[in-house]
Amino acid sequence: MIPLVFVHGFMGGSAQWDGQVAGLPDVPVIALDLPGYGKNSHMTACHDIVDFARWALDELTRQNVARFHLLGHSMGGMIAQEMATLAPDRVERLVLYGTGVQGVLPGRFETIETSKARVRTDGVLHTARRIAATWFLKCEQALGFEACAAIAQMAAKPTLLAGLDAMERWDGEARLNDITAQTLVIWGDCDRTYPWPQVQKLWQAIPNTSLAVLPNCAHVPHLESPDIFNAILNDFVGQA
Repeated sequence: MIPLVFVHGFMGGSAQWDGQVAGLPDVPVIALDLPGYGKNSHMTACHDIVDFARWALDELTRQNVARFHLLGHSMGGMIAQEMATLAPDRVERLVLYGTGVQGVLPGRFETIETSKARVRTDGVLHTARRIAATWFLKCEQALGFEACAAIAQMAAKPTLLAGLDAMERWDGEARLNDITAQTLVIWGDCDRTYPWPQVQKLWQAIPNTSLAVLPNCAHVPHLESPDIFNAILNDFVGQA
């Protein structure tokens, strides 16, 4: 069976997908840790979204994974878009989750420049908790907040700054028509990071694209409404 590859976002890691590993028992799951994040926090982070994409493709090659379904979340959605255009013959189905077409994140809860300044002044631990809280509808009171914050805190300050630089420089809008994989866009209707216009561009510009909107969820519906999220994924990759 074709595996489903998860690519996490800024301040994420493979551990955030544990609920999908358990909730998708019939789908082989590969959850990556990008350089500088999670279990690969000892590695030097990439400074460019395309470099992250190339690293991920090379890592899957090292794991002898030739063809796969691909899910990218947030910054990982930018990386997934690049992977799908760099290696269209390898991506069977594509899920773009809580992401958009521009790395500057128009409408985000704060600008990228503000985030960089606060990383420098506040440090990693405070930044990780502050930003992770914005991912949940219930902020710090959300059930999955502490686990997400702990994963975010694994990244070093240079990694956070490199990731913010990579996002700020990235724009994938001109290449949306080049994505050939059957695509699903997933979005939480209360997302504070990616407002609707970013999501709408993905949905309308990529050929062969469907849209799933999860109500009363912010940036991490896979943690806020995991049963619904997993059912949507099961249905989408099961059609392949």
